[in-house]
Amino acid sequence: MIKMSEYAKRRKELIQTIGPTGIAILPAAPEVPRNGDAVYPYRQNSDFYYLTGFEEPEAVVILAPKRKEGEYLLFNRVRDRDREIWDGPRAGQEGAVNDFLADQAFPISELESMLPELLAGRESIHYSLGLNKHFDKLLLNAVNNIRARIRSGLQAPIAFIDIAPSLHEMRLFKSAAEIAVMQKAVDITEKAHLRAMEVCEPGMYEYQLEAELMYAFIRNGARFPAYNPIVGAGRNTCILHYVNNNQKIADGDMVLIDAGAEYQNYAADVTRTFPANGRFSAEQRAIYELVLDAQMAAIKAVKPGAAWTAPQNVIVKIITQGLIDLGILKGNLDDLIEKQAYFPFYMHRSGHWLGLDVHDVGCYRVNKKWRPFEPGMVLTVEPGIYISADIPGVPKRWHNIGVRIEDNVVVTEKGRDVLSQRIPKTVADIEAVMKK
Repeated sequence: MIKMSEYAKRRKELIQTIGPTGIAILPAAPEVPRNGDAVYPYRQNSDFYYLTGFEEPEAVVILAPKRKEGEYLLFNRVRDRDREIWDGPRAGQEGAVNDFLADQAFPISELESMLPELLAGRESIHYSLGLNKHFDKLLLNAVNNIRARIRSGLQAPIAFIDIAPSLHEMRLFKSAAEIAVMQKAVDITEKAHLRAMEVCEPGMYEYQLEAELMYAFIRNGARFPAYNPIVGAGRNTCILHYVNNNQKIADGDMVLIDAGAEYQNYAADVTRTFPANGRFSAEQRAIYELVLDAQMAAIKAVKPGAAWTAPQNVIVKIITQGLIDLGILKGNLDDLIEKQAYFPFYMHRSGHWLGLDVHDVGCYRVNKKWRPFEPGMVLTVEPGIYISADIPGVPKRWHNIGVRIEDNVVVTEKGRDVLSQRIPKTVADIEAVMKK
């Protein structure tokens, strides 16, 4: 659990970044209709949550440096007994102050009338235009309201500054409390992957394994997955973002599961690949151990000062050499790498940042250079080999073997910690789990 004092620290840091003449504004995520009058389960905007810990819709946070009545304002829904009977309790304005440490809280219905007063005299508005058309219009109307009264001595803001770069740079570096929450998400994910391995057998449908994942997630406190689970068997292991999960699993298939729990809005993102019948064939083992060798070496390449590209460079070299050794590629290693001959088999990069979003925020380049790893960053390391049946020139015995192995890695002062290290991934460990 992340304490409210940590959210306050984040707000203070952002206030220092925007400066005394700026103002920061973030609206909460809207509810999203599913069909008819039903809506999807609510998920707060990650930036909004990062600054507040507040999980209700119809809310706006405003940070107004040097405002004598208070710098942190929260506009949110009023308490309403009739609505709370149907939808559950609300914080209201008293809860916003007492529980979420707002300096002042106001009904969301008062935002439009109060915005001009809050913006007047500010030089810059720190806000991400273009993401919420309704709120963009509301904000621009408030600025025009001030401009129309310029003769009365009011000063309208002269600049809009995207709040995302500053806020996302903060989010890139995880605190100890955040890493603890992410470890919990990974621990729940571990239970789910183990359960899928234990129950898998030929003749099942992919969605039945997905059901086992969801059971383990929810039973252990993760109400939702961090993303739509990928459960692919056979040829579907070669579709990177396969989410139909509706095909029967055959004897001799490999099964690729890419699934992670979301816990307190933080994501886990783990992939494991295993044989449906519990025993690797010679070809499956060869491809699997090649990917595992690449992944283990790539994880070792994650350390402070190493460039973001270091794991990818290691992966490309090992996979290309391995495909040469297996006779799938032919030629000189350096020439094949230069020509990207590996690309039909490995077409993505080594990983991505991980946090409140599964593909989390944060720049990968700084000043046009790949940024170095620093302590507090969290990323995935996920090489793969995908041998689709339609790749020309590949012998049939390799067809439809898709393997990806993905772990969640924290950069530390001395190197790295693998949050998902307990989830089986060696051939021996997988076969031991699946032993029928």
